[in-house]
Amino acid sequence: MKYRVAIAAAVLVCAMLAGCKKQVAAGPDVWAVVDGKEIHRAEVEKYFRSRVNPEGPPPSQEEALSLKLSILDDLINNEILLEHANKTNVVASDAEVEDKFTESKNPYTEEEFQRKLRDSGITVDDLKSELRREVSIQKLINREIISKITVTDQDVIDFYNQNRAQFNLAEPRFHLAQIVVTPRPDPTVHNRKNDKSTNDAEARRKAALLEEKLNTGADFSQLAMDYSEDSSASTGGDLGFIPESSFNQSDPALKKAALALKPGEVSQPIAVRTGGYVIVKMLAKEPAGQRELSDPQVQQAIRDTLRNRKEQLLRMAYLSEARDNAQVVNYLARQVLESAGKLPGAEPSK
Repeated sequence: MKYRVAIAAAVLVCAMLAGCKKQVAAGPDVWAVVDGKEIHRAEVEKYFRSRVNPEGPPPSQEEALSLKLSILDDLINNEILLEHANKTNVVASDAEVEDKFTESKNPYTEEEFQRKLRDSGITVDDLKSELRREVSIQKLINREIISKITVTDQDVIDFYNQNRAQFNLAEPRFHLAQIVVTPRPDPTVHNRKNDKSTNDAEARRKAALLEEKLNTGADFSQLAMDYSEDSSASTGGDLGFIPESSFNQSDPALKKAALALKPGEVSQPIAVRTGGYVIVKMLAKEPAGQRELSDPQVQQAIRDTLRNRKEQLLRMAYLSEARDNAQVVNYLARQVLESAGKLPGAEPSK
């Protein structure tokens, strides 16, 4: 009987050792394993290439490895969250993925979009796969975290009382939105119509056309997203709140026209000294002095702040617990440690 037990124990130990050996002997292209799912070097390298500016100086080996470790950690977290999304049946539908895909293409022409994919080293299928992952994880976060966040009236009152000085404005500030038309198109800036002026005459005609559209009731935010030629196009031209002193560095004509507007008013196209035109909308004005809790904007700002804080806290807690319950092996981190900061057999970063 003892002999049988000894044999069984020996077999069990051998099996365990064989399993450990198999784990250690993972191929060089496997950089992590999450609950049995492999994450390969090629996937990390693909995202690495998309984050490195091809026109800038190449990163050092240490910088490259640090970025790759960060990317791999994100992929590990996403794999864990995606597994939770599958278990809770909140995976993105094909229709949701197609909507997100169309949204990602809107700012570009087909040629520009395909070039962007080539430059990033990804295919349409790669992008759709990534979008499915993003939408699925967001649905999981909405269900497991955001839906459980509450901000009470007492929370708002307590925050205001503890941070009253924060709502005492030293100077007036203005909530502005803009539509920019420039005669010198910036290839790094896109709008939904991919509409850009290429000279002064085109810029003048475009500004006049936009003014006409606004006068006939067109939505300012939608026009900004469709036609504005600066980075604020993606937010509907919204510049947020700007303190009065910031206008001292702006174009004098732009400052004069903007400060003369009342909330809700839109300026005529303003010719700026750098070339082109700017159309400005005044969304709100806030005078200097103490803003009281009775102000609806103050209450909303506090609620947004508290919700964001709670969301970040719960995200961290949810992910920490999920990682504790997952089986994760990070081979890249292990190799970097064992080689004192050098990845054995790594190809030079390009």
